[in-house]
Amino acid sequence: MSFIKSVLIDGEKIHIFNSALYLFESYSGCTLNLDVIVSEVALKKYHNKESLIVEIELKDGRVISSFMFLKTVPGGLPQLNLFCELDDPDEYSDLLRVHENDSEFPRIEEGITLEDIRKVEMPNEKVTVKLTLPINQVEWLKSQKARELNKIVNEMIERYWNEQDRKKESETK
Repeated sequence: MSFIKSVLIDGEKIHIFNSALYLFESYSGCTLNLDVIVSEVALKKYHNKESLIVEIELKDGRVISSFMFLKTVPGGLPQLNLFCELDDPDEYSDLLRVHENDSEFPRIEEGITLEDIRKVEMPNEKVTVKLTLPINQVEWLKSQKARELNKIVNEMIERYWNEQDRKKESETK
């Protein structure tokens, strides 16, 4: 089985945490499938696309370029499942072959956690917080730039979070 060195989607290199490249055989034909564990950021970027231009560089030096269709798998780790129809499956004779009746598919989630993925690329989310504060604090908040407020709140949460972790550790000792 060939191992993947890198993957480019629409010309952009993506960080892959694990992957499987295999042939999926069914009674209606054969497809080349690429399953990749990616960051939540990459999943969010591509999950609404129907088809993508994918370039797969294998460790043996081969490059596979193709228009591939995308299907996303809900739950579990963020992953993209890409596939394309094949005219000549014999071109990829060294790849794993999975038949639609097989009960086992490549397991690419094993040994990877969401925390591992977020160490590489942490997604940012917008959040709206409703507070009741004294008017002077409200005026001060309104006079701040969004970037500065994000930094202040982030630092405050990190400090509080770390403090809570230390309290839990001391309580368990």
